[in-house]
Amino acid sequence: MGRKRAVLVGINYPGTEGELKGCLNDVARMRRCLVDRFGFDDADIRVLADADPSTPPPTGANIRLELERLVGAARPGDALFFHYSGHGLQLPAETGQDDDTGYDECIVPCDTNLIKDQDFTELVRKVPDGCLFTMVSDSCHSGGLIDKTKEQIGTSTKQGKARQRQRETRPPSTGANLCASLMGAVGSALEYIGIRLSRRAQKAEAQTGTVASRSLPLSTYIRMLKEHTGKDDVCVGSIRTTLFHHFGDDATPRIKKFVRAMAGCRLHRHDPDHAGTALATGTELTPNAKPDSDEAGHQADALGPAMEQEAHSVDEVYAGAAARTPPRNGVLISGCQTDENSADLTTADGASYGALSNAIQAVLAEEKRGKAVTNMELVVRARALLSKQGYVQQPGLYCSDEHADAAFIC
Repeated sequence: MGRKRAVLVGINYPGTEGELKGCLNDVARMRRCLVDRFGFDDADIRVLADADPSTPPPTGANIRLELERLVGAARPGDALFFHYSGHGLQLPAETGQDDDTGYDECIVPCDTNLIKDQDFTELVRKVPDGCLFTMVSDSCHSGGLIDKTKEQIGTSTKQGKARQRQRETRPPSTGANLCASLMGAVGSALEYIGIRLSRRAQKAEAQTGTVASRSLPLSTYIRMLKEHTGKDDVCVGSIRTTLFHHFGDDATPRIKKFVRAMAGCRLHRHDPDHAGTALATGTELTPNAKPDSDEAGHQADALGPAMEQEAHSVDEVYAGAAARTPPRNGVLISGCQTDENSADLTTADGASYGALSNAIQAVLAEEKRGKAVTNMELVVRARALLSKQGYVQQPGLYCSDEHADAAFIC
């Protein structure tokens, strides 16, 4: 057996509209579990927590740096583990074109510098054969965060394909798509609250606690992004470009690729009657294009980090874009499906935790130390426990057939 190494991230967003209570506790409990149950060396566990000054702040750049180090030093036989407790967000496509295939699922670092599902996919592709990367995301909309990985337990992929078929059979309409997206988000939120309250009425123990959602409404995220960036003109259609212009090289590779694609199309737009053709068709971008004017040259210079990215086709940067071979060496255990919320509970005695994180600890506690629990078994039992407790979120499992039956973590 090789080394066992982990990155644990807990974000409570204190003092913000999106404040949570249980994320740091999730991380503390998981850290103890890794050491006591799985034999991790404490020195091989990196923690990033926003309310703990002894740890690096869980900014987007810091989280990605720690994950790159985790994977970059991996060797066959190593066990790699990443636990995230915090907000999740569904980021809508921005162009309204017919080839936009929906949402990007993201995690929300403390500085609002989003990390997207495709970023995790690219990370897991770097994991060497013979090494396994296990990710637990106790956040909303977390199903499928390792994009294109096989769905063993859950409905997120099936729902995504159904939504894509619906888009393909209706005429493109930016207004209609936005309206449908908003109605879907509202419907999901109402469904979650309604069912949760109904089940709470039947569960005396649930009535003594306070439940919050780890879903960050897009409007709330935009207000937080405005506060972090100092920009008052942020809207749904400018989130990605705002992230790039504020964070620059610290923005995620996918954000930079998006800006690269947009900039490439804009700089080559000679015919105003065909503006946007490259965006609509996904035509090839010229990597080393020169702007046609001094003004365009200044724009290209300002986009330095983005222009260094390889973006051969606009299709590469949109939500739901066709993927290469799915990553082989990753396991995702999600707190819920892509259209669901994960719960953040504070009990009557003041203890706070995420519903999935607590369920994982409960399932592991039922087994003697040293007895392995498979990934499949863990998710099935966590689902049953959460349902019994009155939660409606349904954890998911995303991995290969081989890894579904592998032991959780190691």
